[in-house]
Amino acid sequence: MKPARFYKEISKNKAVQCRLCSHYCLLKDGEIGLCRVRQNKDGKLYTLVYGYPVALNIDPVEKKPLFHFLPGSTAFSLGTYGCNFRCKNCQNYDISQATEVEEKTKHLKFFPPEEIVNAAQTQGTESIAYTYVEPTIFGEYALDIMKLAHERGLKNIWISNGFMSPEFLKELLPLVDAFNIDIKSFSNKFYQEVAGGRLQPVLENLKRIKKEGKHLEVTTLIIPTLSDDLKMLKSIAEFIFQELGPKTPWHISRFSGAISWQLKHLPSTKVETLQETKSLAEKVGLKFVYLGNVPGEGENTYCPKCGSLAIKRTGYSIQRFDDNGRCPGCGEDLNIVTA
Repeated sequence: MKPARFYKEISKNKAVQCRLCSHYCLLKDGEIGLCRVRQNKDGKLYTLVYGYPVALNIDPVEKKPLFHFLPGSTAFSLGTYGCNFRCKNCQNYDISQATEVEEKTKHLKFFPPEEIVNAAQTQGTESIAYTYVEPTIFGEYALDIMKLAHERGLKNIWISNGFMSPEFLKELLPLVDAFNIDIKSFSNKFYQEVAGGRLQPVLENLKRIKKEGKHLEVTTLIIPTLSDDLKMLKSIAEFIFQELGPKTPWHISRFSGAISWQLKHLPSTKVETLQETKSLAEKVGLKFVYLGNVPGEGENTYCPKCGSLAIKRTGYSIQRFDDNGRCPGCGEDLNIVTA
């Protein structure tokens, strides 16, 4: 257990307000936040997961998914217990929705930031990805790793629901090289009932990330009956086009009930629904729309100007034909970060 940052003390009854994410949990002495990894002890806030990753893997960067950031590279990926959302569709619910976290961490090995960065370098990865659960909930740990990673020449990748507080995002922005942020729906009701959050903070954070010039990709999981309305999906496409830019990659992914937390009764998304969404997004003006969890041409990168194939993806294997991020045919800038 380590003293937390991003909170303020409330003089009354040793209460504190956590200011790490947009829930702004108000916690009395002894209470734990919605994320289940931050606790008020005697009027001070502590993080229960600093130095205790529960998942450590080397992943292709395409798995994050990031298709326009260091294509073909690998990312040293980590996540802890806990999450500030309660997404009913979650695939990693065994760690994201874990309870009694303080007790569980006693059985984990302690990894200080230096060991994470050393491991990433030893394995030859080009980046470190903060992922698997919402990384904001282990924010202090992530910041310390990211600072050291930059000193050692590694990139930082943030895979997130976008619900961080403005205070935390301010410190995050100088240290993150690429973001993938979920827009789970354009309905606040969906966010409240299915995810356990709110839409507006996510949209505001996306606009701020874009304003700061950071590499940004967006993901939307299309869930039958819950987030498959084409009118709603068109609203997401219009937001991306107007606020984030037409060359912002949008990953629209296929849902599978079999691996979800609480939606096992729902069928998998029809491929036709994803194809229709891709078509309407391209009509809105988006240049790079990808079909997730649907192997095939929907994962390839084509030049939006001349149609030339720039990157061919087969699973997590890629073939690059681009010219350092530009179209091999006409030279169009494809919004690909290559270094």
